[in-house]
Amino acid sequence: MKADKLDYLTRLQFAILQAHDCDAVHNQTVHVHEIFEEKTVWKGEVEVFDLEGHAEAKKCYAWAYEAKGHGEKIVIVLEKQLVNSPRLAVKAAIYFGAQQAPHTRPDSQA
Repeated sequence: MKADKLDYLTRLQFAILQAHDCDAVHNQTVHVHEIFEEKTVWKGEVEVFDLEGHAEAKKCYAWAYEAKGHGEKIVIVLEKQLVNSPRLAVKAAIYFGAQQAPHTRPDSQA
């Protein structure tokens, strides 16, 4: 694994620990390309983590993006009954305003 990717995952793990007071173990990376009315509203990599010690969730989905004028923003979505995949996590984040839309991470492959 590249050092940049390892640093990125470490930042996400620390954010999960801070937000939810539990440890997170990286499980996988999933590419998500969300389209609405034939336009890309989000494209990027979602990191899936297994949670250790969380009272309600066993997994979460996390990613970071550059918020215009505000630096890096980390989005964490806990796995729940209706949010049980990386794609649904992105949709929920957009719907609830945690992720700007439309948004495409500039470092993502098409």
